[in-house]
Order: sequence, then structure tokens, then C-alpha cells
Amino acid sequence: MCSTARVRWDGQRVAGTDGVLPGLTLAGLVRSVRTPDFAGVTFHEVACKSALNKVPPASSMPFRWTVNPTRGCLHACTYCYARPTHEYLDLDAGRDFETQVVVKTNVVEVLRAELARPSWRREHVALGTNTDPYQRPEGRYGLMPGIIEALAGSGTPFSILTKGPLLRRDLPLLQRAAAAVPVGIGVSLAVLDPALQQAVEPGTPLPRARLDLVRAVRDAGLPCGVMVAPVLPWLTDTVEHLDALLGELADAGATGVTVLPLHLRGSVKPWYLDWLAREHPSLVGRYRRLYATGAYVPTRYRDWLRERTAPLLRAHGFDRRSERQAGGIPRPEEGSFPTGSLVGWGADGPTAHVGALEPGGLQPTLF
Repeated sequence: MCSTARVRWDGQRVAGTDGVLPGLTLAGLVRSVRTPDFAGVTFHEVACKSALNKVPPASSMPFRWTVNPTRGCLHACTYCYARPTHEYLDLDAGRDFETQVVVKTNVVEVLRAELARPSWRREHVALGTNTDPYQRPEGRYGLMPGIIEALAGSGTPFSILTKGPLLRRDLPLLQRAAAAVPVGIGVSLAVLDPALQQAVEPGTPLPRARLDLVRAVRDAGLPCGVMVAPVLPWLTDTVEHLDALLGELADAGATGVTVLPLHLRGSVKPWYLDWLAREHPSLVGRYRRLYATGAYVPTRYRDWLRERTAPLLRAHGFDRRSERQAGGIPRPEEGSFPTGSLVGWGADGPTAHVGALEPGGLQPTLF
């Protein structure tokens, strides 16, 4: 964060440097900050001990390392799979996840030191696996340019998944990085209707802004895959919606698409069902039956969705685009990922990634 921002925020401090807030134990806490620019949100600035998080060996993800500059997310997506990770901080997966944001203010310096170690093997690093690295606080803290430069400068390939048009700011950096290492960029866009999109993910940029982001990435000569996930049963799984969305993505130049249905793991399920009861009460019973046996849709729904989307993907050319080799990471064999793993493959890298979502899979490494 720049010095001007630090001075401006000093008067907004709500905690000292003792590392503890009432009701919150957070390792490495430097201070907690509130500002009128982010009404109702508290930023907990921490000094992290590590920046690289290792994915557990049991995971089938095509990468073994992640970087998460923040925890918690102002996107406030009701379905967000990452909500339960806030519980590791003794915060709740509901409003706390949306309003208590942890920022690793020294993440760039720590990452540079870790990448400089002789033991670092320059394995692929994924960003956007827990919360969006280009959510609104990035405009204040400016951590991503340093992260990109550190990864590229060390010869480390990486990929980014985001809903944030703020990534456009860093396109020149990403162009230079892509000349040195394999770089994959993914945009998440699953809801085309602006009214529904703002209801279910109220803190996210509008669909048009994300389509424009795809265009900007492609105009910069970089690959850009799109995660059409989650598909919401009875809300966004119609042929009309999927056809219109895939058509827009094709027009924007997306290099690959992954379509996956909603899953509701742990404390995400009651949070999403509460939203559904307010916005679409007639669907609550259907959802309870569909997800009666666990977090994932039954095989019959998954197969039905695959059969529905396959001809649409072909019609818009995404079957050919998605089949191209992913540069820098070997394309996985069919069926090599467990149910719930969200990985897409585009022209030059993984089109998207959100971590291993199977039970017992990726657990967050916080600091």
C-alpha cells in the first residue's frame, strides 16, 4: 500500500499492534482499519510468514502452489465455495466473510524471498484459488503488480482467476511476464442477466464489465478462458441462458470455457438456501431434494447438464478451443480430477481454477 494511503488510513485504525482484536485471534495482525470508502468493512492487515501455500499431496489439482494475498471477499457471492475457509480464522462464513477481510500487506516481500530459495523448483503457482486477487481492496493495496513481477522474475509460471476488471491495469505487466514464463488468465462469469447477477453476487462487477475484460485480455495477445460456474439449477441452466452466455463469450474471444454446476459445501449450503428463500422461495424444496445427499448435484443432473451444454459449446466453437494443449502444464487425462474440481483448459494455460473442492481436499494455508 502506498505511503499516501497509509497516512490517510492511520486515523481509521481500530486496533493496536498487539496482534489481537476482541473476539478475534489472528496471527501476525499489525492493525485493523476501517475507511468510509469501504463502508461496513474492516481490513485486518497482517504480516504473513509465508506467501506460497502448498496444495496437499492428495489433491489432484494440476498445480501444487497457490498465493492468496487476501482472505475474505467483498464480492459477497452467496454460493462462494471459499466461505468456510473464514472459519479457520474463528470468523463466520456469512457476513464476516464479506466484511472482515485479511490483507497480507508484506506478501510481495515474503514471496520474493521464497522464490529466491535454492530449493524453489519454479512449479506453477495459481492465484484466485481462495478469494479474488482483483477484488476492490487491490485498488487500495496494490499487491498484484509486485506478485506478478516476483513470479515472472524468478521464472515461475502462474495463472490468475478473477471477476475483477482491475486486472486490466496490470495487462502490460502480464504481457511482459508472458514473454518470460507461461501465464494463464481466467475470468469467472456464470450469470448473464444483470438483475439475477447482482442479486446472487452483489459485490461483483456487472457481466458486461467482465466480457469487456475478456476482450481486453485477448486484445493484449494473452489467452483468456472463462469459468461458467456455478450453473444455478432452475435459474441459469436453461438452453436460452447458456446459449446467450456462450455466444457472448465467443464474441469476446474467450480461448476456453468450463461449465460446471453449483455445489454447496458445508456452511455455504444454509447461506445460499437462505438467499434462495428470500429471492426464489418456490425453488427451496427443489434444491433441498437435489442436494439432499451432499454438497454436489447427483450424477444424473451433471450428465444432463453436460448433454445440454455439449451442442452449445460445439456451436460456439469452444469444443475446439478447449481441446488445445495448455501451455506450461500438461493437459490432464479425462477423469483424472475428482468431482468438484474446477479446472478448465484453454489455448495457453489453465482457463480457470478454484482449488480442490472434494471433501478432504485443499485446505487453506493462512500465513
